[in-house]
Amino acid sequence: MHFETLAIRLKTSVTSQREHSTPLFPTSSFVFEDAEQMRAMFADEQTGNIYSRFTNPNCKELEEKIAALENTEDAVSTSTGMAAIFASFMTFLKAGDHIISSSAVFGATHTLYSQFFPNWNIDVTLVDPVDQDTWQKAVRPTTKMFFLETPSNPGLDIVDLTAAKSFCEKNNLLMNVDNCFATPYLQQPVNFGADLITHSATKYIDGQGRVMGGLVAGKNELITQVKKLCRTTGPALSPFNAWILSKSLETLAVRMDRHCDNAEKLAQFLSHHSHVSNVTYPFLASHPSNAIAKKQMKRGGGLVTFEIKGGLEQGRRFLDSLQMLSLTANLGDTRSIATHPASTTHAKLTPEGRSQTGITDGLIRISVGLEHIDDIISDIHHALTVIA
Repeated sequence: MHFETLAIRLKTSVTSQREHSTPLFPTSSFVFEDAEQMRAMFADEQTGNIYSRFTNPNCKELEEKIAALENTEDAVSTSTGMAAIFASFMTFLKAGDHIISSSAVFGATHTLYSQFFPNWNIDVTLVDPVDQDTWQKAVRPTTKMFFLETPSNPGLDIVDLTAAKSFCEKNNLLMNVDNCFATPYLQQPVNFGADLITHSATKYIDGQGRVMGGLVAGKNELITQVKKLCRTTGPALSPFNAWILSKSLETLAVRMDRHCDNAEKLAQFLSHHSHVSNVTYPFLASHPSNAIAKKQMKRGGGLVTFEIKGGLEQGRRFLDSLQMLSLTANLGDTRSIATHPASTTHAKLTPEGRSQTGITDGLIRISVGLEHIDDIISDIHHALTVIA
């Protein structure tokens, strides 16, 4: 079946009530038919529901959908996107290990590297996501993983996944790809050799700013290990959130097409606007990795960034001058959202750290929503005119 059909038709088995839509299973535990079934399930001799920290029918449906849509063998759900990233790291790393990471990753991932990895004696080397020479120079005998986002947050760097896989194979590294911005509808990293794929389901998978969640997808042998860590440490996704996210996947393709339509039109508008510079969108011909983006992505995604002259203060003034767009710590919503990364999501980085990540003081990120494009453009144009 095609992507759109899988997203709609994959569901849990119908119960005795013959429901058409998957019901919600808000239960902490499950009962057993007899002592032998209970023993067999705890011994992993028989599969089934035991306890919702382990699994739940709603979580299982979401996991099976993501595995199918990402073209992987298995997946595991978590309470948030950062829980998914953390689980994808700590399942496979131990004290003394080293990872290589793109410098262009989410702010909380940077915080994990700088404030918590040292406590566990895990080293990380940040590399330029598009300068492949820096990748090989970073390799050590203790290197275990290459972690990357593509497109990246918030600079929309595009990492060549084919080159990344070749690099990982050469150095016997796990290839871990955060696919949050592209979603499985626009990009399937496993088709380019990724071992692990992570998602903040809070973003486009939910798509309406309602619930949080995370996902890790990959081969059975890897996800089995991630599940063991999650079941032991407890970052379980609630049944309600899983139910919401699974239902949201049914409209992912339709929503992403509209996000892309609007983002493309906004990027084109901004490219000719006298008050901005350095408009970045993967499918703009001016994007330095445009050819790679078109090779590995179906469309360019729903995020656009641009530069405002005047640094931090002008960035704040732009946000304050918007009348319709939301100012919130999220993206991938039906509602368009504007953020100023230097003063918000990446404010805890040093100026040097922000520069290394490609975040300038005047960088604005727009998560382009599903409103009419004329209204989105009108609001942004108004704000630019006010601060000019």
